[in-house]
Amino acid sequence: MNLQETLDWRYTTKEYDTTKKISDADMTEVKNLLRMSPSSVNLQPWHFIVAETKEGKARIAKGTQGFFSFNESKVTNASAVVLFCSKIDADDEYYQHIADTEDKNGRFPNEDIKKGFLGAVKAFAGIHKYDLKDLQHWMEKQVYLNIGSFLLGVATLGIDATPMEGIDVKVLDEEFGLREKGYTSLVAVSLGYRAESDFNSTEKTPKSRLAENEIFTEI
Repeated sequence: MNLQETLDWRYTTKEYDTTKKISDADMTEVKNLLRMSPSSVNLQPWHFIVAETKEGKARIAKGTQGFFSFNESKVTNASAVVLFCSKIDADDEYYQHIADTEDKNGRFPNEDIKKGFLGAVKAFAGIHKYDLKDLQHWMEKQVYLNIGSFLLGVATLGIDATPMEGIDVKVLDEEFGLREKGYTSLVAVSLGYRAESDFNSTEKTPKSRLAENEIFTEI
């Protein structure tokens, strides 16, 4: 599929075919998509819980009880589910870890460039922590960047996806001990293959988007 075909093909899947599973090779690509996502100053303020087993999906499904029960089957019937988590805070030790990792991977030809990068990370993070006072929200924005590229990326593999903010983040934070580890859950994304009976399929329901003249200003 070309890009337009991929955009037309993908949609928020409401019902999964439980007989179809994502291959190990494609799951490797799925994890690579998560790891290689861009983020501001390469902060990478995320953690991912990837559930492929029945037991793992059942644990994530604990966050779809009560009010969020409409999402339970999208978790239990999917081939895999990814729980996107964001860092709660970041400090000099973490910024140094990012810089040291980049250095180890060969991104800095000399120490001065490494120091310059570290200074930029601290500067931008400092603006959000002290001036705008939205550091946690800023880091969550980076996770949402990852989710956006992830949805398109898995579609290029022919994998359907369902992004779900309709989850009980407190329950999931407790289930996986996330807050003690410095993270909080944000969004779950189910992965798999659409069922023929899915009412939301683009083969049955055409996509609807605002007209170009409403959303573009060309100058």
